[in-house]
Amino acid sequence: MSPHSSPGPLAGLRIVEFAGLGPCPFAGMLLADMGADVIVVERAAGGGAGLERIATDRNKRSVVLDLKQAEGLAAAWRLVESADALIEGFRPGVMERLGLGPEEALRRRPRLVYGRVTGWGQDGPLAQAAGHDLNYVALTGALSLSRRDEAAPVIPPTLIGDMAGGAMFLAFGVVCALLEAQRSGRGQVVDAAMVDGVAALAALVRHMRGSPWWPEEPRHNVLLGSAPFYEVYECGDGQFVTLGAIEPPFYAELLRRLGLHDEDPAHQHEHARWPALKARIAAVLKTQPRAHWCALLEGSDACFAPVLDLDEAAAHPHHAARGTYVRVGGEVQPAPAPRLSRTPARAPGAAPRRGEHTEALLRELGYGVEDVARLRAAGACG
Repeated sequence: MSPHSSPGPLAGLRIVEFAGLGPCPFAGMLLADMGADVIVVERAAGGGAGLERIATDRNKRSVVLDLKQAEGLAAAWRLVESADALIEGFRPGVMERLGLGPEEALRRRPRLVYGRVTGWGQDGPLAQAAGHDLNYVALTGALSLSRRDEAAPVIPPTLIGDMAGGAMFLAFGVVCALLEAQRSGRGQVVDAAMVDGVAALAALVRHMRGSPWWPEEPRHNVLLGSAPFYEVYECGDGQFVTLGAIEPPFYAELLRRLGLHDEDPAHQHEHARWPALKARIAAVLKTQPRAHWCALLEGSDACFAPVLDLDEAAAHPHHAARGTYVRVGGEVQPAPAPRLSRTPARAPGAAPRRGEHTEALLRELGYGVEDVARLRAAGACG
């Protein structure tokens, strides 16, 4: 990542993001990290002037426009007409009611890519219903995959639906449509529904169902915490570690390093033996603090990693060596991903203050100094 050697692979593309919460700003961050000029349109009623925004607004520019005023809406249209793509994350119909719907946008800017991210999608019987990450993951069947034996499914962090199923598929869809627009000269609408994205993420598990790798009964499923060699264990100091020694050579290595020399690796997949062996491994790991097991197992083929909190993760030697985390304005943030060899991502910069670039952007769009002052006086921009 260098702001000098490469402006990023998406340099030269302008993307207008209509400010919201959750997946849309994260998708904008992904695109901005890769060099796109992402301009966040803040609504005048949002408040919070002068405050720094969240990390997902890094490398973006911010303009405040009152979309309920004719002149504010006209400025927004001028901005959209200068863009390669637009992204928004409102319920279906909100952008249309604001007067900024995709039909009119594509009429004014035929090559525009119009990206939309929602939980349920732009159509279907649930399209207008409220929902959150947990609901979207549940409806796809993916939440059921976290169930251990007879216990209720484990609630995942709000990353699976919002960020993985929503934001990343929005960014992927927008880039795909931008590539196609370069050939055809025509834009299109990208409907990124979180339920669609999570359903796609579960493709491999759907394929494996009923196979030895994904039996129907959770107590026989290696990947659901039933197997002693694929589990989270508590250490003597109350910290936790993970073991994931699925393949026979890795399992044999784990047994050797834990001193379980009387356990025959050939019995690895005998389900009847799992509860007793799990209890035995748990007892062994409880005898020492996490640091002991890190020294003994980390970096080996025993498939081991400690459970780190966010601060510990940022300080881990592996992440430090790779530059997985960076410091932006005193805050630790994840570095842009993935890594490109010839046109790397931009170095992350601080998120803009709300409306920080309003005047500069209006001037880029052809407004004169007096025009900007008039819009400000009328409250059409901030």
